[in-house]
Amino acid sequence: MTEQKLVKLSDRIDVGVKAAIAEAIEKHRRLGQSISVWRDGKIVTITAAEIPPLSNNETV
Repeated sequence: MTEQKLVKLSDRIDVGVKAAIAEAIEKHRRLGQSISVWRDGKIVTITAAEIPPLSNNETV
Protein backbone atom coordinates (compact mmCIF):
# COMPACT_ATOMS: atom_id res chain seq x y z
CA MET A 1 0.00 0.00 0.00
CA THR A 2 1.23 3.47 -0.78
CA GLU A 3 1.77 6.10 1.90
CA GLN A 4 -1.15 8.15 0.55
CA LYS A 5 -3.53 5.17 0.73
CA LEU A 6 -2.41 4.43 4.29
CA VAL A 7 -3.12 8.02 5.32
CA LYS A 8 -6.58 7.87 3.74
CA LEU A 9 -7.24 4.53 5.44
CA SER A 10 -6.13 5.83 8.83
CA ASP A 11 -8.38 8.88 8.39
CA ARG A 12 -11.35 6.61 7.68
CA ILE A 13 -10.52 4.47 10.70
CA ASP A 14 -10.36 7.58 12.91
CA VAL A 15 -13.78 8.70 11.71
CA GLY A 16 -15.24 5.25 12.36
CA VAL A 17 -13.77 5.00 15.85
CA LYS A 18 -15.03 8.47 16.79
CA ALA A 19 -18.52 7.62 15.49
CA ALA A 20 -18.56 4.36 17.48
CA ILE A 21 -17.52 6.16 20.66
CA ALA A 22 -20.18 8.83 20.15
CA GLU A 23 -22.82 6.14 19.62
CA ALA A 24 -21.77 4.27 22.77
CA ILE A 25 -21.89 7.45 24.85
CA GLU A 26 -25.30 8.36 23.43
CA LYS A 27 -26.59 4.86 24.22
CA HIS A 28 -25.46 5.26 27.83
CA ARG A 29 -27.21 8.63 28.02
CA ARG A 30 -30.49 7.25 26.62
CA LEU A 31 -30.42 4.23 28.95
CA GLY A 32 -29.66 6.38 31.99
CA GLN A 33 -26.25 4.81 32.53
CA SER A 34 -23.21 6.72 33.75
CA ILE A 35 -19.83 6.68 32.04
CA SER A 36 -16.34 7.01 33.47
CA VAL A 37 -13.66 9.16 31.85
CA TRP A 38 -10.05 10.11 32.56
CA ARG A 39 -9.84 13.79 33.53
CA ASP A 40 -6.86 15.62 35.04
CA GLY A 41 -5.15 12.37 36.01
CA LYS A 42 -8.20 10.95 37.75
CA ILE A 43 -11.15 8.73 36.87
CA VAL A 44 -14.36 10.77 36.91
CA THR A 45 -17.86 9.29 36.68
CA ILE A 46 -20.38 11.30 34.67
CA THR A 47 -24.06 10.62 35.23
CA ALA A 48 -26.41 10.14 32.30
CA ALA A 49 -28.02 13.50 33.08
CA GLU A 50 -24.63 15.20 32.68
CA ILE A 51 -23.95 13.66 29.24
CA PRO A 52 -24.97 16.16 26.55
CA PRO A 53 -27.12 14.74 23.72
CA LEU A 54 -25.57 14.36 20.30
CA SER A 55 -26.08 17.33 18.02
CA ASN A 56 -27.81 16.92 14.66
CA ASN A 57 -24.50 16.77 12.77
CA GLU A 58 -23.13 13.87 14.82
CA THR A 59 -23.68 10.23 13.94
CA VAL A 60 -25.93 7.87 15.87
